[in-house]
Amino acid sequence: MLNFKTISIVSCIALLGLIICNSSWIFMVLVVVIWFVITGLGSGLIGWNYHLKSVLSNAKTSKKAVAITFDDGPNSQFTPQVLALLNRFNAKATFFCIGKHAENHPDILKQIIGDGHTVGNHTYSHSNNFGFFSTQKVISELKKTNTIIENFTGLKMNLYRPAFGVTNPNISKAVKVLGLTSVGWNVRSLDTTSRNSGTVLNRITKHIKAGDIILLHDTSEKTLIVLEQLLLFLQQKNLASVTIDALCDLKPYE
Repeated sequence: MLNFKTISIVSCIALLGLIICNSSWIFMVLVVVIWFVITGLGSGLIGWNYHLKSVLSNAKTSKKAVAITFDDGPNSQFTPQVLALLNRFNAKATFFCIGKHAENHPDILKQIIGDGHTVGNHTYSHSNNFGFFSTQKVISELKKTNTIIENFTGLKMNLYRPAFGVTNPNISKAVKVLGLTSVGWNVRSLDTTSRNSGTVLNRITKHIKAGDIILLHDTSEKTLIVLEQLLLFLQQKNLASVTIDALCDLKPYE
């Protein structure tokens, strides 16, 4: 398995060897470029577990179930409709909440928990520059969101979903300092792209199996359409929708 530490050590050894052998600078540049490419991809692809090990699925589960997860809420327009759909199908899900949105919509946050769903940390600001934050700034964001959720619900969250799925050494250190469990996915719906609902649904259901973790966002009408059809599909396949902690035997709160 590729990881940041291993690739960095191998790259340093390769560079040192090239220097000792007085090799061409072209080969040295090539090693550096390869390191940057691999590290760049590893930072953006959560499935690599490159900087930070995340829970991606539970392929060994004996449960006939999947975990539907929602990022970026609570959203005053769409989250209540998502909750209504989940209740209609007796389905459970996991909501990775942005702190500032939870702060603005505490009633929806409480409804999520009251309906039996799980909540996790999805940073406070979900800033486009989050991947460039210092370790201390990442810690501050995550602690702020945890405090907001605890103040409203009394729950101390253990689960974290990286913003944009981006990880790096600073984020990895912050997660370890706070003792959080990072949760990724192995089925990315791409529901926030320009793809239509049919394409998004097909992307999810094409190879779906027990133990999968599905990424959706409770932020659009398109996702509502996809969610209803997905829940019908799961019902037909005799696959339950459960919380991430139930699927992967995680501890969601202290």
